[in-house]
Amino acid sequence: MNELHFPWLELCILFPALAALWIGRIRDESQSHSAGLAAAGTTLFLTIAGWIDFETLFSFEAHDHWDVVKYLIGRDEFVIDKLNAPLLPLTALLYFLTMLATPRVKLGKFSFGLALLSLSSTLAVLSCKETWLLIALIGINSIPMYVDLRSRQKPTRVFIFHIGLSTLLMIAGAALYQSSATDAGRGAGIVLLVVAVLIRSGCSPLHCWIADLFENAAFGNALLFITPLVGAYATMRLVLPIAPDWALRSIAILSLATAFYASCMTVIQVDSRRFFCFLFLSHSALVLVGLETATPIGLTGALCVWFSVSLSLTGLGLTLRCVEARTGPMALNRYHGMYSHMPHLAGFFLLTGLSAIGFPCTIGFTGTELLIEAALEFSPWVGGVVVLSTALNSIAILRVYFRIFTGTTHHSTIPLGTIPSERIAIMTFSILLIGAGLWPQPGVHSRYDAAIELLDHRDVTKQPAVEPAN
Repeated sequence: MNELHFPWLELCILFPALAALWIGRIRDESQSHSAGLAAAGTTLFLTIAGWIDFETLFSFEAHDHWDVVKYLIGRDEFVIDKLNAPLLPLTALLYFLTMLATPRVKLGKFSFGLALLSLSSTLAVLSCKETWLLIALIGINSIPMYVDLRSRQKPTRVFIFHIGLSTLLMIAGAALYQSSATDAGRGAGIVLLVVAVLIRSGCSPLHCWIADLFENAAFGNALLFITPLVGAYATMRLVLPIAPDWALRSIAILSLATAFYASCMTVIQVDSRRFFCFLFLSHSALVLVGLETATPIGLTGALCVWFSVSLSLTGLGLTLRCVEARTGPMALNRYHGMYSHMPHLAGFFLLTGLSAIGFPCTIGFTGTELLIEAALEFSPWVGGVVVLSTALNSIAILRVYFRIFTGTTHHSTIPLGTIPSERIAIMTFSILLIGAGLWPQPGVHSRYDAAIELLDHRDVTKQPAVEPAN
């Protein structure tokens, strides 16, 4: 395996964790905000540097220079490859911009120390390929979210049940698959892994934990917990390399049903957080539909949509968060007429929403086109449901835009406009969303290379030949 020129991976994982311990001692909210922002920015720099270093090697994967983990245990546990190389800076960017766009009134509710711990664990998950360590890290990644719920004195039972069940099923599935010498045993292990990643991804009917999370947790923490799509990454690492066609079809069917169900739910929501929750569930399920076609075009489309979903829906969620910080929770059963007070947020809401549904000249357009093409080749019915789900999401986004920003005149005695840090975050998101839409070739080429390598590394020799009996 090739070696990076510097230990970028271990630094980008370790630095935010150490910074979180330091920030935990800071009592002043403004100082905590500044320190957290500096730590997230430094982590973003480290991930970008690691990505650039990796691209200079012209290799499928590489490990750190002076790899401390390898020195201690004798194995390369953290690697950078075609799949995760751009995901690491993307994740760091989402955390940085979320911290940057945190309004002053939210500083007391948003823990920057917990956010940095979450960033560290998420980067560790996205850097890991080894089965057992990956499962452990996915479990650890949920701890900051649990701490946030406990600190807000909110119920944690639903969250613990679903995350705990998913983790236990991953452990049982991996153990059964690796220890079994028969096709039936390995097939049963794959079934457990499939159920585990579907729960972690929020597929119906075991999706209620995500809705519960958005109702009870801080909006920013919930947003950062789900938008990196850890469940999709677990599917890529744990299921795709070993799963037979019947397992992939099962994931595709359940994900397709979730995408359609969630898109229907977005149209009728009267609460802004629940609207965002179901919009995210629909789009993340579409990513899994593309992943499980196991074709170069479908996998490329899914990986492109993965980027679009993470970037666009984080921007959309931050817009709703900024509006909430000024007005409180938004009811979608009436018009609010906020456009005259916050035109920047109105335009950004529309841009991120259109990007999420694949509007031309945005980052989501190419990925959505590839995904629909692969779905139609897989089955006309599958392609039709994908198109219908996207259409319903489009209707829901425009409906919510009109309800929040138009329809009436809102009178306020205090200024509700955006602050400079929010405008910087909006401008950064806008440049990425439109720039990647106008010049999609580098991103598509990178995702296509990753798709080809992932399909080439599928271990077809160990896949069960037939579907195990019920």
